Amino acid sequence: MKEQHHKWYSPTLSKDIEMLVFGHSGYPVILFPTTMGKHNECKDMKLVESVRWFVEQGKVQIYCPDGINELSWYNKKIHPAQRAKNHNWYDQFIMNEVVNSICHEKRLPKVAVAGPSFGGYQASNFAFKHPEKVSHMFSMSGAFDITSFVGRHYDDNVFFNNPIDYLPGNNHPDLWKMKIILGVGEWDICLEANDKMAKILRDKNIPFWYDVRKWAKHDWPLWRQMFPEYLSKL
Repeated sequence: MKEQHHKWYSPTLSKDIEMLVFGHSGYPVILFPTTMGKHNECKDMKLVESVRWFVEQGKVQIYCPDGINELSWYNKKIHPAQRAKNHNWYDQFIMNEVVNSICHEKRLPKVAVAGPSFGGYQASNFAFKHPEKVSHMFSMSGAFDITSFVGRHYDDNVFFNNPIDYLPGNNHPDLWKMKIILGVGEWDICLEANDKMAKILRDKNIPFWYDVRKWAKHDWPLWRQMFPEYLSKL
C-alpha cells in the first residue's frame, strides 16, 4: 500500500500541518481523526489497514490530515468565541488547502469524507456546510452538537458549525444527492446524538442509511468493521 507523508506551512492556519496519503489512485476520501488525533492516528489504530484492499486495488485514495481540536473546541484557555473562530479557520483550511487541491489534481467536483467519533463530527459538519463539494459522508459513532464546548456563548460561528442547528434550514439541492451513512453501535455513547441526526434527515426527506450495530460500543474495533463496508458503497 503506497503511503506518502506531506508536511507544509498552512497560510490559512499559520502553522505547520501534516497529512498522510494512502494509495496510488482512486476516488479521494478525507478521513478525519478523533478528538485530539493527528494525521497518523487512523494509520496507527489500523483503520486505514482495514480498507487495504480498496486502496491497493486503486479504488480509493485515503487522505488523513491533522486535526487542530486542541486549538479550537478543546482549548479551554481561550474564550468560546475564539474556539469557534479557530474551527472556522480549520474548515477553510480543509476546503482551500485539501479539498480544492485534491479536486483540481483529480479533475473531480467532489470528494468523500469520513471519520470516527469526533472525526464523524468533522466529516458531517464539513459535508453539510459544503454539500457542493462532498459526494459521500460516512460518520462512524459521530456527534453533531458542539454547544457543550462553548458553554453559554452562542454566535454565528457556533451556529454554522453545529449541524443539528443549521441543517434543518439548509436546503442546498446537493444535500439530496449526497450518499450519507450514519453508523453507530447499540451501546455507543453517541447513539442518542445519531438518533437526533437521523430524525433531522428523515424530516427533510434526505436519503441516508442509519446503520446501528448490535452489541457494539464506541471504539476502534467497531469502526474497523464499518469502514470497509462503507467504502464498498462508493
